[in-house]
Amino acid sequence: MTVSLEEILRFLGAENRILGSVDRKLEGVRSIERASEGDLAFCVHLGPRGVEMVSRSGAAAIICNERLAQALVENPTKTFVLVKNPRLAFIRVFRRFFEPARPIGISRSARIGKRCSIARDVFIGENVIIGNCVTIGEHSEIHSGVSIYDNVRIGNRVVVHAGAVIGSDGFGYERNDNGELEKFPHMGSVVIGDSVEIGANTCIDRGALNDTVIGKGTKIDNLVHIAHNVHIGNHCIIVALSMIGGGAKVSDYSWVAPSASIRDGLSVGARSTIGMGAVVTKDVPDDVVVYGVPAKPKRQTGEKRHGS
Repeated sequence: MTVSLEEILRFLGAENRILGSVDRKLEGVRSIERASEGDLAFCVHLGPRGVEMVSRSGAAAIICNERLAQALVENPTKTFVLVKNPRLAFIRVFRRFFEPARPIGISRSARIGKRCSIARDVFIGENVIIGNCVTIGEHSEIHSGVSIYDNVRIGNRVVVHAGAVIGSDGFGYERNDNGELEKFPHMGSVVIGDSVEIGANTCIDRGALNDTVIGKGTKIDNLVHIAHNVHIGNHCIIVALSMIGGGAKVSDYSWVAPSASIRDGLSVGARSTIGMGAVVTKDVPDDVVVYGVPAKPKRQTGEKRHGS
């Protein structure tokens, strides 16, 4: 697909500054290191490193930070598109002009239970297993090898990557007088909001008596474990190898870094950050960064982060 730079600039908006010719045709996107003539790239770096990267790149057009403007020299072989957030601008341009069409259809090897409600334009990949009474909303994608248990509700524009398990029993037991473990019933389900993405081999347990809930716009990485009755708010980021214990609550716009653990029943406030490898043993207030074992506050952010 060939797109004119002028069309891209109109899409980005008139507030963006241009250095160089707008009379260019773009055929695709690549990293700034690998880009060649006809490619669009982006650069987030500033200072001498940023100037060197954009100067050495073979890209026809580069989206870069407006703070580089004074250091850039007009170059006849490339055009610089100067914006506040190059990565975000690149994402939007890619999705508007260059993103491949998403898959649609249900694989013959998928197994779907009874009384399910599945929108017509979903994608369900190879060897997916879907239980009874499952709901999957419009424009959603369920990739190969995913297992979805009974009564799970999945919203619109949700992506579930390969090997994820949604709705399996949580880990809840009680010892009897003989020291034997008796399993607590898990009769709840999993409710996943719109525009959620769930990474490969992530496990989300069903609720015990209530539901496990994943709020709209939240993004969950690969190899994450979310236990029963967890409530994750809207637009959170939960990164690989994290573990969120049963009944914990993570509020809107929070960030849980790789390998962090949140003990069962705790609450993480809105716009807070749980640092890499942190073990959270106490509630975390709003707008706080915690890190370490056990996790302790680093600073009060004093600002609304992650899109709030």
